[in-house]
Amino acid sequence: MNSKNFYRGLAVLLLVLLSVPYLGAQNRKGRMYGIAFYNLENLFDTINNNGKYDLEFSPEGRYQWDGKKYWKKIGNIAQVIESMKTKHTPDGPAVIGVSEIENITVLKDLVKSPAIASRSYQIVHHDSPDARGVDVGLLYNPRFFKLEHVTNHRLEIPGNPRFRTRDQMCVVGRLGGDRVAFIVNHWPSRRGGTEQSSYLREAAAALSKQIADSLLSIDPKIGVIVMGDLNDYPNNKSVTDVLMARKKQDQTVQGEFFNPFWKLFDDGIGSYIYRGSWGLFDQIILSYNLTVQGASPLKFVRAIVRNDEFLRQQDGRYKGYPLRTFSEGRFVGGYSDHFPTEVFLFQEVK
Repeated sequence: MNSKNFYRGLAVLLLVLLSVPYLGAQNRKGRMYGIAFYNLENLFDTINNNGKYDLEFSPEGRYQWDGKKYWKKIGNIAQVIESMKTKHTPDGPAVIGVSEIENITVLKDLVKSPAIASRSYQIVHHDSPDARGVDVGLLYNPRFFKLEHVTNHRLEIPGNPRFRTRDQMCVVGRLGGDRVAFIVNHWPSRRGGTEQSSYLREAAAALSKQIADSLLSIDPKIGVIVMGDLNDYPNNKSVTDVLMARKKQDQTVQGEFFNPFWKLFDDGIGSYIYRGSWGLFDQIILSYNLTVQGASPLKFVRAIVRNDEFLRQQDGRYKGYPLRTFSEGRFVGGYSDHFPTEVFLFQEVK
């Protein structure tokens, strides 16, 4: 066998081996659940009620953000969510965390969009103190997830009382009967420099870990999912050392997290691109209980970045990039500057 055929055969073998857990789950009796996260890239309504920044997203602002553009954006995002169905999740994701939303109104308009209205997504939202006026939120299909309670947690930075960012939203409920908590995040940006601002994301990671530890102290069997635009990569200190998220399931122990997006990141797969380099800010990170050795009946199966062809720029200077709403100040009618991410959990019925 020549070397070319050898490596081709090796690649096929690796693909088969990586697919074994997913394929094995399909052969057991149970249900698959999709859990997604999507940064919606400045999903603002057209009303200026947040001062200078919000003025940009109004008919009078520099983006000339009118009803036609707004409803185009709503329809586009709904199209993306509708497309996130699979053979084993025909109703799409059971739960979707979102970020860069202005208010609950835009989410109400989104879930009523014809492409996804039949799924009857319910909304969890909270107004954060973020200076830009953007929040995080959560959509859930009530057929699969039963809401129990919601808490919101403010990130405070010692010595900087004027610091304002998105609150972390903790949504607790039952996914197919098993208790799960979702901590939805949009950690502080890298503005001012990655190294110079890293302490802010490390503080955000510490807050997420504190919330998770509190949940697990009350219910040691609960599955905890930290999701969001972390503005850091899977191998950054905030994720690895503070949140304690590991690359491999079998190297994760009680009190730690498993980050299935670390392997994808190592393979060069990203959800966001900056100056020609792919990064993976949009992560869905699972507590030990959701790994193969954990206590929850829900088990991780696989993780993906939803980088479908229709979500990509098809030509020009930015070919292959996420097809965003505006490009160089010009409305191009795209989706977002981030790709959605998703994990699949399998719940076996014995």
